[in-house]
Parts: sequence; C-alpha cells; structure tokens
Amino acid sequence: MPSQSPIAKIMHNDTLQHASYLAVAKTRAKVLKVFSMVIPMPRPLLFVGEQSCHELCDMMINEGASKVFIVTDEVLNKLGIPAKVTDYLAANNIDYHIYDGITPDPTFTVVEEGLRQSKDANCDAVLAIGGGSVIDAAKMIAMSQGNNTTPQKLIGLFKARKLGTPLYCIPTTAGTGSEATIGAVVSNDKTHQKEIAIDPKMVSLAAAIDPTIMQGMPPHITADTGIDVLTHALEAWMSVNAGAETDYYAASATKGVMENLPTAFKDGKDIKAREQMGIAAHYGGIAFNKAGLGYVHAIAHQLGAYYHIPHGRANAIVLPYVLDLNRKSSEKRLAKLAKKIGLVEKGQVNNSDGEIADHLIAKVRELLTTVNIDPTVKGMQESDFDAIAKAAAKEVSDTYAVPTYMPASGIKEILTKIKAASDEKAASAA
Repeated sequence: MPSQSPIAKIMHNDTLQHASYLAVAKTRAKVLKVFSMVIPMPRPLLFVGEQSCHELCDMMINEGASKVFIVTDEVLNKLGIPAKVTDYLAANNIDYHIYDGITPDPTFTVVEEGLRQSKDANCDAVLAIGGGSVIDAAKMIAMSQGNNTTPQKLIGLFKARKLGTPLYCIPTTAGTGSEATIGAVVSNDKTHQKEIAIDPKMVSLAAAIDPTIMQGMPPHITADTGIDVLTHALEAWMSVNAGAETDYYAASATKGVMENLPTAFKDGKDIKAREQMGIAAHYGGIAFNKAGLGYVHAIAHQLGAYYHIPHGRANAIVLPYVLDLNRKSSEKRLAKLAKKIGLVEKGQVNNSDGEIADHLIAKVRELLTTVNIDPTVKGMQESDFDAIAKAAAKEVSDTYAVPTYMPASGIKEILTKIKAASDEKAASAA
C-alpha cells in the first residue's frame, strides 16, 4: 500500500478527530435536552415601563430588604444612572451601598471585592444596575454571599447548595438577558479565559425593563448589544434542543430586534423602541436558557478573550459566517422563522425554503450594515487560530446542541475569512 502524503494524513486525522468529536457532542446534546426538560427554569417577576424600576424597589422593600448592595460600573455611576433608584430608596428610608467596580468581562478579583464590600456593609439584598457584565457579577456576589463560599467554588454545574442573597436586576442595555438566565460568566485573572457557573438558583427574583434607564446608551453600544439579542434568538431557534416554548420566545425576540433596533440605534430617546428592545433581550435570555447557543458565541467568546472585543460586537462579526454554515441544515427552520415574524413578502410566499432562508440571512446582513457594525478584528494572528478553534470546539461539544458540527479546521476557516476581511479593510484605509 502506498504511503499517504503529509496532506492526506492531515485530512485523515482531521476526519477521525471530527468523528470522535461529533459522537461526544451529540451525546452531550441529548443529555442537555433531558436536563432542560427535567430541571425547572425559574423566571424573574418582570416589571415593564417608565416607572418599573420604582415598582421593583417597592418589591424589595415589601420583601424586607433593609440595606441594598447596588452593583454597577464606574461609567454608569458617574452618569448618575443609579440615582433614579437610590433617590427612591432613600425617600423610603432604605439604606444602600454602591459598588461601581465592575469592569467589562469581570474577573474573580472584581467579584471577590464586591463580595467583601457586601458582607462588610451587612447588605441583605443585591441589586444589579447595568449590562451583562454587571448582572453576571451581581449573580456571583449574591450566590457566594448566600452560600458563604468563594465565586471560584461556584464554577461548573449546580455548585450552590442553597439560594443566594435575594437578587434583583435593572438592565441598562438590551443585550444579554442575563437577568433571566441560569448562568454567570467570570474571567480568570491569569488566563483571561471565561469560566461559567450554571445553576437555576442564579436567576434573579425580579427585573425591571425601564426604557428611561436605557435612553443614555450610545449608538454603538445599542448596536452591539442589540445584535447580541438577535444572536441569542437565532442560535436558540436553530438549536437541536429547541421546542415550542423556546420557539415562541426566540421568534418574539428576533421580531423585536428586526423591527426596533434600527430605531433605537438612530434615536436613543425613543421610549417605545427602547422598551421593545428590553423585552426582546429578556425573551432571548429565556429562549437560550433552555435551547442553548452555538458556534457564534463559542467563537465570539474567544475573540473577546484574545483581542478584547466587546461581546456583542464579536457576536455580530461571527454571526453571518455561522448562518452560512447552518444554511443547509437549518433552511426549513429559518424559512419557518422568516414566515412567523413577517419577513416573507407577498411575492415570496411560494418560494422554496432555501430561498426564504437566504432572504432571512440577507435581512440580518442588512441590519448589521444599518447599525454600522464594523466586521473587522484588529491584531488577529494566525498563530492564535489553533488554540481559539480548540477552545471554541470544546465549548460547543460541552454546552450546545447545534444543527451543524464542524471540525476545528472549519472554525479556523471562519477565523481566516474574518482576518482576510480585516486585513483588506485595514489596507484600504491606509
């Protein structure tokens, strides 16, 4: 038998590795489906509207909170965003302590400092006022305090033995839907890799979607976080573990983003658009809570870790490539979604599923352009691609039930395309 060429050997090894990876991933996907059906997924009580943050405060007061630990970030605190809440608490003789040390992609050190301050101040309730990073940090602080443990010991599945300190959330961005999800992400101080704690006890008791709180979001953050919502919805919709319940929330979230993000991006003071985007973010969180995510998030997490790209922007960069990847396997599902949310026009009613799926993907690309998404990544290095692909593939096999599994070489191909587009734009701008 003639010996194989080096290229043939690489292709053969990649095929074998992918077959093994595929078997493990599909087995875990089945386990995750059983898990999502058996484990109850709590939902926060939701207040919506221009005074909803005050209604949330009333609930905290009625539940017996005497000193509230407010978790936020420095920028929001300097802008006076928490004042609408703190003034109301003060008027009702409720004490509070503000911790504004949350950074993007908060580390264990950041969370530990918040935990120390909350304990020292004898706070008996935690209120997150911020985006996904703030809410995730608040989740970890509340769970650590309630379980008298460290945040590191909560990483993994179901590590909390009891409920955390009562947690409430006021999202300032329409993005992660973290107030409704069972997970929290913390970055490792040394490796900068994101580590995840998953537990139904993580879900907040209540949340307020207050559009007046969201009005101050600048356009670029509105765009990034809005596409994060869309990504949650689309990946949940395409998930093998999707069901009737997750489909309802994923479709509603998709429709909400497609119809309202351009307006919120153009006119940040538009109360209706802000409110609808907040609801869409919440629904997206509910959808992926059960159905899960996919390659967009897996790759985006690595782009964030390696190149410090905001999470929503990283999702926006990767999303079109993964939609193309899933186009064939998900064309019926994507066509169904397009029809459900009213994207199919009269002349397209009799088109094939493939044509309608292509129309949906084209509309997503059009939206990315409308909200000025920069599809490039500065400083990408091919030497990073092996490690990025390996980590992203592991995240998918460990956590998600995707319609199309690809080998590490497939992920590297997406990275290569992103780098080529980035290099081309940089060259044209020089």
